[in-house]
Amino acid sequence: MLHDLPIEARTLGADLRALRKSRGMTLAGMADVLGKSVGWMSQVERDISEPAIDDLRAMARLLDVSVSSLFRTASAAGEEGFIVRRDARRPIGSREAGLVEELLSPDLTDDFEVVHSTFEPHAEMVDAIVRPTQEVGYIASGQLDLWIDGTVFHLKAGDSFRIRGQHYRWSNPHDVPCVAIWVIAPPVY
Repeated sequence: MLHDLPIEARTLGADLRALRKSRGMTLAGMADVLGKSVGWMSQVERDISEPAIDDLRAMARLLDVSVSSLFRTASAAGEEGFIVRRDARRPIGSREAGLVEELLSPDLTDDFEVVHSTFEPHAEMVDAIVRPTQEVGYIASGQLDLWIDGTVFHLKAGDSFRIRGQHYRWSNPHDVPCVAIWVIAPPVY
């Protein structure tokens, strides 16, 4: 049953492990870059040791995520690992001005993550990026211009899209925010 999901699958350590694996890093490789022992890193991933804030900052930098994405908000009794309330979403690490992203998934232990993205009016990602992911998105409200491998697509509420390891960038040239829901595999935040 779903309520039998082990507690360790819903922890900071589990999230760190999932992020490390999604980046193709070994435990030894991550420990080496952080200047820590493999044993300590293993204990952190198993929630036996709790990293200091400086350690969390270093891990976030290495994993290319925001420190805030590693912190959890309190869940009601029996909801942790299953439910994410609107006011308890974890902010995740967009570095683009005008883009606010929140994790809709309860944690990062699945093969995918679900992200709520709000593109502010007139915000734009100027330089295209490529990620080793498969991503599917749904425009919940507003409009978004999306370039995939150099082809521009004008998306409106109700439209959806897929990106499979291709270069992409986006722009919201409109006067209202655009809200999109993204499913990304493997997790990148």
